[in-house]
Amino acid sequence: MTTIQTYNHDLWDHGISQGYCVNNTLYISGQFSHNAEGSFVGEGDIQAQVLQTLENLDTVLAQFDVTRSNLAYVEIYLTQAQKHGETAIELFKQYIGEHRPAGSLIGVSYLAFPEQWVEIRGVAHVGS
Repeated sequence: MTTIQTYNHDLWDHGISQGYCVNNTLYISGQFSHNAEGSFVGEGDIQAQVLQTLENLDTVLAQFDVTRSNLAYVEIYLTQAQKHGETAIELFKQYIGEHRPAGSLIGVSYLAFPEQWVEIRGVAHVGS
């Protein structure tokens, strides 16, 4: 039997869910640096953007009663990857702790908003 659960934050509707769980696999849409009101956080500050983006990733995980230790795969998209890659990786390592999911850091030309330098998506396991 297939079980599906979704989560949306009601800030805007782009035609996708923030989280989509089918059976025991949670697919997390690309998260970026916005606060709970939908305002962009950290323009011109890669550290602030990464930290807010990771906080938003935690918000989606929490909606499915799991934590970052449930992450199985993570993709980090960065504009200016050579400039910001080391900072993003160090902040991610602090965030994830001893857990080591599979993942990729991908340099891109641009993201959804001109001031956006980072986006993070993931796949997590839910339940047993």
